[in-house]
Amino acid sequence: MDLRKLKTLIDLVSESNVSELEITEAEGKVRIVKSAPAGFAAPVSYTVAPAPQVAPATAVAAESLVPVVPAAAAEPAGHIVKSPMVGTFYRASSPGAKPFVELGDTIKEGETICIVEAMKILNEIEADKSGTVTKILVDNGQAVEYGQPLYVIE
Repeated sequence: MDLRKLKTLIDLVSESNVSELEITEAEGKVRIVKSAPAGFAAPVSYTVAPAPQVAPATAVAAESLVPVVPAAAAEPAGHIVKSPMVGTFYRASSPGAKPFVELGDTIKEGETICIVEAMKILNEIEADKSGTVTKILVDNGQAVEYGQPLYVIE
C-alpha cells in the first residue's frame, strides 16, 4: 500500500466517527485505531503487516507432515467476566474518578465493575457473579474484543 493511500485513510478515520478501521489488500494489512476521548489515555496505533505469502504446492510424503497445534493459554481459576462487545475498557467513570473495583474487592452480582466504550457510548458492564476480584486482566484505556476476559472472580 503506498504512503499517499495510507495517509488518506488516516485522515478519513480522524475526521469521521469511525474509531477503528482495518483493511487487507494484496500488499498487506493496515489497522488504524483512533484515540479515546479527551482525558482517557489510549494511544493511536498504526500497524502495517505484510500479507501472507502463498508457497507453491509441492509433493510431500504424508509421514513428514507434523500437525502444528498452538499452545492453549492457561485459563485462570475462577469465574471469568468477559467483554460483551468490542470497544475501549475503562476501570472508572471518568479519568480522575476512583475505579469501580480494585483487586481483592468483594462484589455483588449486578454491580457495575467497568465501562466499555463503543461508538462514543459508555456501556456499564455489570458483574454476572458475586465474589472477590482476584485478577484484573485488562489495562485502563485498552481496546478489548468481544468475549475477551476482563476480570477473574472467585
